[in-house]
Amino acid sequence: MQIVMLLYPRLTQLDLTGPFEVLSRFRECKIDLVWKTTEPVRDASGLTILPSCDFRNCPQADILFVPGGPGQSALMEDEEVLSFLQEQAGSARYITSVCTGSLVLGAAGLLKGYRATSHWLSLSQLSLLGAEPVAERVVHDRNRITGAGVTSGIDFALSLAAHLFGEERARKVQLQMEYDPQPPFSGGSPASAPADLIAAVRADTAAFQEAREALARRAGAKLG
Repeated sequence: MQIVMLLYPRLTQLDLTGPFEVLSRFRECKIDLVWKTTEPVRDASGLTILPSCDFRNCPQADILFVPGGPGQSALMEDEEVLSFLQEQAGSARYITSVCTGSLVLGAAGLLKGYRATSHWLSLSQLSLLGAEPVAERVVHDRNRITGAGVTSGIDFALSLAAHLFGEERARKVQLQMEYDPQPPFSGGSPASAPADLIAAVRADTAAFQEAREALARRAGAKLG
């Protein structure tokens, strides 16, 4: 099963590496990290990741995956990236994302009429791209599977693995990874965080989210 994971500058690496860690443990999966070139790519925090192939030499995906991160904004109007995703999606069995990777799928016109999720700060922007925003950790609508913010990528991948290979095998991988979240603080979701903390995070990210929403509006207008 060929998995194609989009790699790009200033992504959030855990959006990518969480699902990669899960799916790489299934022998049926062959994973390629793809970007425009095979030169090293730096994530938003400076971690360098090496693509395994470029767009021109990328195999056809059975599973197409797009992670999120600050660099997602640049992809929303990048015709080379959007065309690549559209071409791959034409024959892919599953079209997937984590975090704001769903906004990139949306900008490519691949979520129109689908239920989908994203990072909670950007969730409402999906409606600008023809999708139905759903505030859930993992959303599965036909052959579109999307995960919410960052850490939900592990949940996304385990859910996808259970769908593909059965719950028993997915549970084994979960145990192998000792994935048993017990965070030191409650409030890691807007559903559980206090109002003052939510307001502070919104204030910290307001300018960036305003720019991201403007991009989503332009992409939505282009899609019609």
